[in-house]
Amino acid sequence: MRERAAIHDRENTFPAEDLADLTAAGYLAILVPSELGGSGLSLAEASVLQQRLATAAPATALAINMHLVWTGVAKVLADRDIDTLRFVQEGSVAGEIFAFGISEAGNDLVLFGSDTDAAPQPDGGYAFTGTKIFTTLSPVWTQLGLHGLDTSNPDAPKMVYAFVPRSEEAAGRITIRDDWDTLGMRGTQSRTTELHGAIAPGDRVARILDPGPNPDPIVFGIFSVFEVLIASVYTGIARRALDVAVATAKVRTSKKTGKTYSQDPDIRWRIADMALAYDALPAQLQSLADDIDAQADHGALWFAKLAGLKHRAVTMAKAVVDDAVLVAGGSSYFTRSELSRLYRDVLAGLFHPSDPESAHATVASAWLGPVES
Repeated sequence: MRERAAIHDRENTFPAEDLADLTAAGYLAILVPSELGGSGLSLAEASVLQQRLATAAPATALAINMHLVWTGVAKVLADRDIDTLRFVQEGSVAGEIFAFGISEAGNDLVLFGSDTDAAPQPDGGYAFTGTKIFTTLSPVWTQLGLHGLDTSNPDAPKMVYAFVPRSEEAAGRITIRDDWDTLGMRGTQSRTTELHGAIAPGDRVARILDPGPNPDPIVFGIFSVFEVLIASVYTGIARRALDVAVATAKVRTSKKTGKTYSQDPDIRWRIADMALAYDALPAQLQSLADDIDAQADHGALWFAKLAGLKHRAVTMAKAVVDDAVLVAGGSSYFTRSELSRLYRDVLAGLFHPSDPESAHATVASAWLGPVES
């Protein structure tokens, strides 16, 4: 996968062979209970695997992340005796690929609001009309998990979480733009998805909630699993950059001293600083993932802890990659360099929720209370 990653980045193509290998290995169902045909792994174990996968192919790891988010949400709900997303677990074992259709341009409410219209249907389903951005796995998903706002009762609008099948594309109710031409993470093929009355059947409606901040398990499940797995991918990128920097320092030779850069005190300090920053994150990931599985009670601090974890992971990863480029020297500036690709890939971490502004606002509110009106 590491060898293929450079090709998909250069050609701006989806890593179909990676997906085939992961599917054959049962990776799509790692978070599904063994009694349903999955691997029955914990969220912490899935985090470790995602970190490892990201060291080889960051875009592949980020792409499969979005499928794993939904299977992780299904696990969070099932652990709390809510069977709403059993079809996600069974579908993952059967080869279904679930995409994450939450992001919308300009919607900083994220899970607490939507510009997508969800119109109720006579059979209990919903017709969704709107535009979703950053729809990862666009070439291959079979089920799109999404949200929208039902305004049919203007006095009591409702947030609707549901799943739309790929067959809606053939019916002309879904249009996927071929618009993914980005700086990094090119293999994810996270294209824009237009919904034109796309139907989610009644048995694929997962949750109907009041808009705004909500402690409902599906909101907690989406936010917690998303933050942990996103942080895992970027922690894996940091680990790969650190490994590349170490390997490079051992072979680059200084004309001044005749010794390798691994003996240079400044380079040694820089690599030590990278390792010190990286080393904290795997332990934090395991601890918080274990708490999610164990249903630990962090009360009002839960969202602050999750947003903080993601923020620390992506800022750490960017700093580590920056230092790795300096250790490697000018060769890393060429696009043929793996570090050049990691440098571009790691930037995407800043755009995933929670972004720096949202993370700081969440943490400030948890410790100081809301801003006074």
